[in-house]
Amino acid sequence: MEPTGGRTASDRLCRAAAEGNVADLRRLLDGDADPNGLNVYGRSAIQVMNLGNPRVAALLLERGANPNVPDPSTGSLPVHDAAREGFLDTLEVLVSGGARLDLRNCYGRLPLDEAAERGQNQVIIPRQISPHHIVTL
Repeated sequence: MEPTGGRTASDRLCRAAAEGNVADLRRLLDGDADPNGLNVYGRSAIQVMNLGNPRVAALLLERGANPNVPDPSTGSLPVHDAAREGFLDTLEVLVSGGARLDLRNCYGRLPLDEAAERGQNQVIIPRQISPHHIVTL
């Protein structure tokens, strides 16, 4: 992809994703931006996206972003990040879009391990189950 203003289309796409700017994201994806393209730091838009905006995840997945590419430094997937930070809506979008919950990061941790360590109970306990009905063994 050709650089524009010193940045590639992938850099601009990553910036729009990180800012949660759905309009710019859509415009870039309609143009020449590859949803799996890497920015200058070696990360894709889905790896740096604003986790608080599930529409960003949905659009990237709809356009072919791979949710199972690990971060080059931590091995974490976007589902690790969403689970750790408690962004359940984004986590659900990622899983619906093919993200796997059974892949470990470089520290040997699953996404649910990350959620448990941070006390993100809304991620660990499914919405349909009342916490009063949880059985501990």
